[in-house]
Amino acid sequence: MAVRIVTDSTADIPLAQAQALAITIVPLTVFFGEQAFLDGVELDNAGFYRKLRESKSLPRTSQPPPAAFQEAYKNLISEGADGILSVHLSSKLSGTYQSACTARDTLPESMKKVPIAILDSCSISVGMSQPIMHVAQGAKQGLSLEEIKVHVINELSRTHVLAVLDTLEFLKRGGRIGSARAMLGNMLNVKPILALKDGEAIPLERPRTRSKAYARIAQLVSEMGKIESLCIAEASEEVGQQLAQAIREVYKGDIPFYKLGAVLGTHTGPGTAAVAVITAQ
Repeated sequence: MAVRIVTDSTADIPLAQAQALAITIVPLTVFFGEQAFLDGVELDNAGFYRKLRESKSLPRTSQPPPAAFQEAYKNLISEGADGILSVHLSSKLSGTYQSACTARDTLPESMKKVPIAILDSCSISVGMSQPIMHVAQGAKQGLSLEEIKVHVINELSRTHVLAVLDTLEFLKRGGRIGSARAMLGNMLNVKPILALKDGEAIPLERPRTRSKAYARIAQLVSEMGKIESLCIAEASEEVGQQLAQAIREVYKGDIPFYKLGAVLGTHTGPGTAAVAVITAQ
């Protein structure tokens, strides 16, 4: 049997695509007050953003317990997997990667004969989903675990993620910025641009309007050189299409769209749009 791929729900891979590529998704948990939902299983993207708008308090998220990863690994080993590649969101944003490592290291000795490689993607959402889906295709074609691991590390190193927020309110509610700074930003109609760098989300620029922010994203994309692939993650179709319209001024290739999941949505809000760019080698 081929090498199998495991990831977590923050990769924002649609269920149908995950099933077609034989990717196992281990869900994080989203909490609204005392209510707990398995991300993407008991709460889809539309339901999450509806609750986010209605909730008076910010939801919180929790990484999968090691037992959830062990169940996934055991099932794949029992099905005859030759090896397992497990790729997860940045360890600087969540304990998910560590949970997966604990699960692997505490497997019964009889199951440790099947190699399991666990990678910290240093990314999230479409920043890691594209490389994961690409190597899943390679796994189905019979590539070895080591070959697949090299491929995904290479693609992750060439992936750049930029996001535009509609408001600073959710960063404030999550304790990422102070109330005074958030109030000033909202009064000025600031639409902050964030980038992922070394596994962390960092503020890049603060344009005054959404259209200026999208135009700036397009400019940054145009400066990246030759592009291998590009996709957009959207909290809503409206913001996704607006970002795509700006990017199409500088990029003529195909632009797939994905729904932005609960973990980023919790801290960035329902007006967020992000682009992941894989630059050519």
